[in-house]
Amino acid sequence: MASKRREGEHPSVTLFRQYLRIRTVQPEPDYGAAVAFLEERACQLGLGCQKVEEHWSHDPFEAFKDADGYIYGRGAQDMKCVSIQYLEAVRRLKVEGHHFPRTIHMTFVPDEEIGGHQGMELFVKRPEFQALRAGFALDEGLANPTDAFTVFYSERSPWWVQVTSTGKPGHGSRFIEDTAAEKLHKVVSSILAFREEERQRLQSDPQLKQGAVTSVNLTKLEGGVAYNVVPATMSASFDFRVAPDVDLKAFEEQLQGWCQAAGEGVTFEFAQKWTEPRVTSTDDSDPWWAAFSGVCKDMNLTLEPEIFPAATDSRYLRAVGVPALGFSPMNHTPVLLHDHDERLHEAMFLRGIDIYTRLLPALASVPTLPSES
Repeated sequence: MASKRREGEHPSVTLFRQYLRIRTVQPEPDYGAAVAFLEERACQLGLGCQKVEEHWSHDPFEAFKDADGYIYGRGAQDMKCVSIQYLEAVRRLKVEGHHFPRTIHMTFVPDEEIGGHQGMELFVKRPEFQALRAGFALDEGLANPTDAFTVFYSERSPWWVQVTSTGKPGHGSRFIEDTAAEKLHKVVSSILAFREEERQRLQSDPQLKQGAVTSVNLTKLEGGVAYNVVPATMSASFDFRVAPDVDLKAFEEQLQGWCQAAGEGVTFEFAQKWTEPRVTSTDDSDPWWAAFSGVCKDMNLTLEPEIFPAATDSRYLRAVGVPALGFSPMNHTPVLLHDHDERLHEAMFLRGIDIYTRLLPALASVPTLPSES
């Protein structure tokens, strides 16, 4: 690291100033430069130095491969693996000289993890997307720890709701009536009671998967300025994931009813509200499903069709009329997306390329459908 030491400046001051020049502020801290600086100083001082990534066995961006063949890294399952599998499958098909009735397009779109609002949501509205004339789409899925492969044909609608309660303020030593906290407590209790009902419904029916019920979690509580001041306003934020068979109008009316039952001055607003749930057909008569499932059957792959429990870019594709299946070819693999030690075995990764090399030709050979004429 180049020194900018002034004549006569104490070496410790120079070192201090060098460290200050490393930009470690959010939202884009240069931690790599900070670590390199400290490692260099440790080396100069003859000190041992160990980097510790929180709960990771290896640096999540080192792509470490252990002796058993597991590759560790953020994105190993979600979903840099699928990106490279697509590219390698297409490479194989081109090398072998294949041509198909349909065109295979690969899209690499940003911001899916934060809602896709600056990514796929905008892209499907652009003329470049319209020019693709997409008939069908593959998107991300999840790993499956069993022998089966999970394929997702729909997903729950994310509703992020903030409930705001207003009431009488005052000193914390008094029994004040009609407080914001009392009324907010009623709404929270109603919503958590609904949560318990859905949880019990899921647990009592072995045939149900998580995506088939509506989940909700209380994620934020806000309000108050001091221990001895009863606040005039308090709020609670909830993350609802609404099952695709739910009547959304009736569900919003239920939210309104919970707020009204709590008393005057209780309202709610949406930070996110998806209202266009779509279901991609998994009926054997559907040409896309027949092509997809036919390849899996030929390769002796057991499929488990499910509703995706969270949200992906597939919802934007389905909303504009493009059927989509969420599929990441990983079985015998624990679900570790967003988790510590996210990893994928190299043999499973390579097997995924083989699967896509069979799937893509089948899907790209589906004849023109009447709806596409």
